[in-house]
Amino acid sequence: MTRERAAGDPAPQDLDQGGLLSHPWRPWEPEQVAPLLDATGRPWLIAGGFAIDLFVGRRTREHADLDVFLLRRDQQVVHESLPGWEIYAADPPGHLRTWLAGETLPAGVHDIWCRPSADEPWRVQFMLDEADCQTWVSRRNSQVRRPLGELRHTAADGIPFLAPEVQLFYKASGRRPKDEQDLEVALPHLSGPQRDWLAQAILTTEPAHPWLARLAR
Repeated sequence: MTRERAAGDPAPQDLDQGGLLSHPWRPWEPEQVAPLLDATGRPWLIAGGFAIDLFVGRRTREHADLDVFLLRRDQQVVHESLPGWEIYAADPPGHLRTWLAGETLPAGVHDIWCRPSADEPWRVQFMLDEADCQTWVSRRNSQVRRPLGELRHTAADGIPFLAPEVQLFYKASGRRPKDEQDLEVALPHLSGPQRDWLAQAILTTEPAHPWLARLAR
């Protein structure tokens, strides 16, 4: 999953008057945030590049941030798990504003940045996703859906992470060097059904995507 800026939105530097976006990141490891999130009793998943690492069972690259997948309906988990932290919502994309406990974020806000205090680096980013009852609905393409129970994979140490084929579907839209690297690392470990699901999801969204040929091999 990636931080997005829609066409026509102001560039981040135009809105980042407080220097929040340029504040340094020093992401936590998944095992640091896991106990705090587990205590809420609500579902969550490690996402982003860390999810690919958990899938293949080793550290494959350095990570600029730590992404955590949450359902939009469970957004207050952020405040419950990180009391006293500075919590900001990307509203609109490219601009961070303080998000207080009890406020419901609007549908267009997907990213939440968190740090223990103004003097500390950013540690965790939460990504809000949509669901229709017990079905996950991609915010990139509502035709791409999956039962919620199929999104959760569990690492050897018990940490839950986002199904790699779903994570790669999100990464397919960016195709940054790190996204290409994550595909290269994960591809040999994907099962046939995982490859098929990823290929179909990409085909539904971007029929000429270059990853399709690689998934067909």
